[in-house]
This record gives sequence, structure tokens and C-alpha cells, in this order.
Amino acid sequence: MPERHIVIRKSQRLLELYEGPRLLGRYPIAIGRAGTPTPEGRFTIAEKRTNPGGVFGSRWLGLSSAHYGIHGTNNPASIGQAVSKGCIRMHNRDVERLFEKVAPGTPVNIYRN
Repeated sequence: MPERHIVIRKSQRLLELYEGPRLLGRYPIAIGRAGTPTPEGRFTIAEKRTNPGGVFGSRWLGLSSAHYGIHGTNNPASIGQAVSKGCIRMHNRDVERLFEKVAPGTPVNIYRN
């Protein structure tokens, strides 16, 4: 079975979920602001948490780089902006869908373009 992986395109403010070469979903995101940019490179999903609370919305997908993750938000108006402390924010409904489709170890590639 083809491996699922996530591609984050910072300049487009998009997160894409693939299974092999097939696109399964595309979601709008918020990224880190200039002083606290979202890191670029290759990571994996290291942990999954439901209802982390506060600014993290309904789900947390922690990355293999400490202190960074993909999460929901309590501020949906921030989606599409560069406003976080480096994490990737998603609408709660979108991160809930993503949460069900990925497992720890899922590759996450973050690109500038």
C-alpha cells in the first residue's frame, strides 16, 4: 500500500495529504510569523493528542522537531496568515479529518514554495 505523507507549502498557505502520488486532501493553513517562522525540511508525526485545549483547538499532531506541530485553532480568522509561533494551524474541522488519516511516523515535508 502506498505510504501517506503530508506536504506543507508555506508560500501558498496549504497543507496537502497524499497517499503515494494521489492527493487525498488540500487544506488552508496559518504558518509562523517572521520572528518565529515555521521550520522547513523533513519531519514526521511524532505524537497525536485530542483536545489539547486553548490555542491548539481540537487536535494536536506533534512533529519530530520539538515544540512544533500541526493543530487546530481557537482563532479561525488566523487561517491563511503568518501569525503563529512556528506551528501549522488548521481549521478544527480540517485537523480532525487529517488526524483520523495519519499515524505517528507519517512523513511531513515543509517547503517554502
